[in-house]
Order: sequence, then C-alpha cells, then structure tokens
Amino acid sequence: MTTQTIPGYTYGHPDVARSPVSMEEFERLKQTVLFTEEDVHYLRMAGDVLADQIEDVLDLWYGFVGSHPHLLYYFQGPDGQPIPSYLERVRARFGQWILDTCRRPYDQDWLNYQMEIGLRHHRTKKNQTDGVPAPPHIPLRYLIAFIVPITLTIRDFLARKGHSPETVEKMHQAWFKAVTLQVVLWSYPYARDGDF
Repeated sequence: MTTQTIPGYTYGHPDVARSPVSMEEFERLKQTVLFTEEDVHYLRMAGDVLADQIEDVLDLWYGFVGSHPHLLYYFQGPDGQPIPSYLERVRARFGQWILDTCRRPYDQDWLNYQMEIGLRHHRTKKNQTDGVPAPPHIPLRYLIAFIVPITLTIRDFLARKGHSPETVEKMHQAWFKAVTLQVVLWSYPYARDGDF
C-alpha cells in the first residue's frame, strides 16, 4: 500500500488546516522534551529497523486495544460491535504514522498533520474521515495515557536488528520524545482558547 492508496491519509494535502502552533512555539516544545538533531538521526534509524515490522507492531497494538473494552469502544457501532472497515482503515493510517514519526521532516506539513490527527480524535472531526457511526469523541485522558503502551512496546521491535543496547536505547528515547511531542500537539483541539 502506498501513501496515495491509504484511505483517509491526507498528509501534505491542501485541505489539511494549518496548525495554530507556530514553528517558533514548536521549537520551544522540542526543547522542552529535549528533542535534538541526534534524536532525528536515531528516529531515521528506528524507521529502518521498524519498516519491515509494521504489521507485527500493529498486531500487538491492536491486540492491546482489543483486549480493553473501554478502548475498543471507540471503534464500535451503535450495535456495540467493532466496525471492521473502520479498524482496517485506521490500521493502515496507524502503520504510516509509525513511518511518518521516524522519517518525515518535522516541518510545517508535519505540524499541520498533527493538528489533523488531533481533530480526528476530538468531537470536531471524529468519524468524518471514515464516515462511520462510532462514538463521536475520544477523551483526552486516553490520548495521553496511550503514550505508555506505544512507547514501552516499541523497544523490543527496535532491538530485533542486532544494534547495540546503547543504540537501541537512543532509538527508544528518540521515539519516546517524538510520541510525546505528537500527543501534546494532538491535545490542541481539547484545550480552551488561550489555554494550550
């Protein structure tokens, strides 16, 4: 699957709204989470390590969501059953998100797409991309809490290609910082005006 064929994947598309976070504010956020050019280097390396493991990572993460009814709830229809097409479409975008996290430059297009992802979790745009009747809002607490499983579980995958423990640690730290940065940006739609 190419990025052009991923349903609902609109990275860099002109219809994606411009992020209200300025590049200057974003630079301060990066400084706050200790994100440096060294992290960019190790994220690129992580992208190479993870590229052929994406489906395994997604199997693990989907298994985690599926084993917790309070998380699976946000993928269910009015009948209380998961919506298979919704899960499949999100899965394709989630796989691309792993690669985008590691390989995309953190420029204006990247910043804009973080806003789009945040809106798609918030009642502003939840379900619109896929046209599904799932619950219309994911509470902010789950976006923040998801940092833990998404960060802790990636380490084993990073260690599977024979890199030294020190290199694996640097890739893992870079991933943790990148995920934290994104969740902070995704939280924008949840903040009252002036509170972000």
